[in-house]
Amino acid sequence: MLLTRLASSTVHRLFIVASKPNPHLLHQGAALQIPPKTARTMSTTSESSSSSSFKEAFGNYADYLNNLNEKRERVVKASRDITMNSKKVIFQVHRISKYNRDEVLDKAEKDLAAVTKQYMVKLVKELQGTDFWKLRRAYSPGVQEYVEAATFCKFCRTGTLLHLDEINATLLPLSEPSIEPLQINVLDYLLGLADLTGELMRLAIGRISDGELEYAKKICQFVRDIYRELTLIVPYIDDGSDMKIKMDTMLQSVVKIENACFSVHVRGSEYMPLGSSEPSSFLLGVSDVEL
Repeated sequence: MLLTRLASSTVHRLFIVASKPNPHLLHQGAALQIPPKTARTMSTTSESSSSSSFKEAFGNYADYLNNLNEKRERVVKASRDITMNSKKVIFQVHRISKYNRDEVLDKAEKDLAAVTKQYMVKLVKELQGTDFWKLRRAYSPGVQEYVEAATFCKFCRTGTLLHLDEINATLLPLSEPSIEPLQINVLDYLLGLADLTGELMRLAIGRISDGELEYAKKICQFVRDIYRELTLIVPYIDDGSDMKIKMDTMLQSVVKIENACFSVHVRGSEYMPLGSSEPSSFLLGVSDVEL
């Protein structure tokens, strides 16, 4: 009877132990089953949010590049308009003579002011802020031509050089005060100045043919000074490949002016302005091919 009770008690205890949850086993089960489900859900959510952020970022980049390309096209169009109308100003100045100097220069300066108000203002509005550094290659040709026209007018009016600060001062009223204004950089100014020497060479030859020898000598000295100063600066320009090419052309212009002035100085007794009927001119009897 006692053995029966002990056996019954032992079985009852074993049943209780077997039916009682084991914390250690529950912990292992939780580690094996619950975390993977939670981790899988978190991974899916993380991948979804990451994909969404990448799409948003690349969408912003695409919009930025599209807007920049559209702006570049507008800047190129404005630069072409500036180039075309600045050339017209230069052609107007070349009509100058000792009889109509003030009239021609008044018209040229008026046309230059129109270029500033009608075309440069478009460029200024497109390039306010920092975009004028990103899009420099798009508008540089127009700015160089504008500098060439402005400096050409100034020299013919006063015989002096128009400085970069003076040009940029005329552009300040075109910009909004709260935004960084468009300012012509030094390199574009020097490139335009290099082109100016070519126009001065043509002007000097024209003045010689019109009998204004002293004016031609003044132009010769002015072009020499520009060339001498630029030869000191160009070696220190980082992006100076365009400038070095123009320096070769500038040297040719200097040589042409010097040769023309030297020829007149040496053969001054034979020199005769165009339109004269003096038989002593060394140009009489020379064929067009030789000229």
